[in-house]
Amino acid sequence: MRRALSQWLRANAAAPGTPFAVFAVGKAAREMWQGAYDVLGERIERGIVVAKDIADSCRGDPCFARARVFDGAHPLPDSRSVAAGQALLDAVATLPAHCFPILLISGGASSLAEVPRDGVSLEQIRAAGERGLSGGVPIGELNRQRAALSALKAGGLTRQLRGRPALGLFISDVPGDDPAVIGSGLLAPQPDDRVVRQVIATIEHALTAVEQAAQAAGLTVVRRPERLVGEAALQGGALAQALLAGPAGLLLAGGETTVTLPPEPGLGGRNQHLALAAARVLAGHEGVWLLAAGTDGIDGATGDAGALVGGQSWQDAIDAGVDPAAGLAAADAATVLEASGDVVHTGPTGTNVGDLVIGLKVSAREGPDRRPPNGHPADRMM
Repeated sequence: MRRALSQWLRANAAAPGTPFAVFAVGKAAREMWQGAYDVLGERIERGIVVAKDIADSCRGDPCFARARVFDGAHPLPDSRSVAAGQALLDAVATLPAHCFPILLISGGASSLAEVPRDGVSLEQIRAAGERGLSGGVPIGELNRQRAALSALKAGGLTRQLRGRPALGLFISDVPGDDPAVIGSGLLAPQPDDRVVRQVIATIEHALTAVEQAAQAAGLTVVRRPERLVGEAALQGGALAQALLAGPAGLLLAGGETTVTLPPEPGLGGRNQHLALAAARVLAGHEGVWLLAAGTDGIDGATGDAGALVGGQSWQDAIDAGVDPAAGLAAADAATVLEASGDVVHTGPTGTNVGDLVIGLKVSAREGPDRRPPNGHPADRMM
């Protein structure tokens, strides 16, 4: 994201000498700020960066010398999120006239920065978020529910600009890539605003990068044109069936699924849930693997990105003393996949354009071994 942001600014930045104020919010806030600094440098007079657990890593970095850096909470806001959100509103409202504002918004901003509306408590916002996350609510609808309770969402930052010109750059993790929805609409359009809005990265960019790398390696690629939506288990099963029925090579898909949780769910995110459902379909088949992972390196409330499963994964879980069917029903995919050895951990990646699913099928001539000829499938897919 740092490179994508800097490339866009180099092609579109204002004339030399213009001073800027930069405000970056979301899971990619650190990298987006760095991309802005790479191009604008000391022309950035001030700004704010809000992300998850980044304050310590930014301390002492000259890139952030003029930034106020805040740690917010995710996937549900806490008091740190409110402190960050209020700082954003205040800083934008009191911005000196000579500074041109650039606002950098990426997924996760909904929780990382928050200001409750008058009469609304943080506990109410958290409760609404918990209901949405546990009920399989699509991200667009969840963001609309959040906006009804928040002074920051649904154009809160736009209103603070009070009609002054500004630039908004977005990394999208939502269907439709609408700036009015990204981050629950922190910078959503308002009457007579003068904000120029541009989405600079989406799941399609990530899929294209995977596709090009695979083709350069001589692999056949089948790319699903529609985005993944709906129940993760259904999508996992359908993608596994398509992988088995398709040609040798890669099967690519991207988007964001949901999981409707049982009353007492276990541990795991939507990507691990999708992968476990795929493992049930792939069970007993040789030469097939499926990776489901969040591009942000975080799957739900876990510290993992997702999982990489194959034809042996289901049986591996059973051999480890875990019932994978029961784990799937209980939304406890992380426990099952940890037992089978299929969890993928990357740590935060500094981007967030949704989820990637990459299926790999090797031809019979490459052998029946459960690993591709060049080692673990992750070595070829990530």
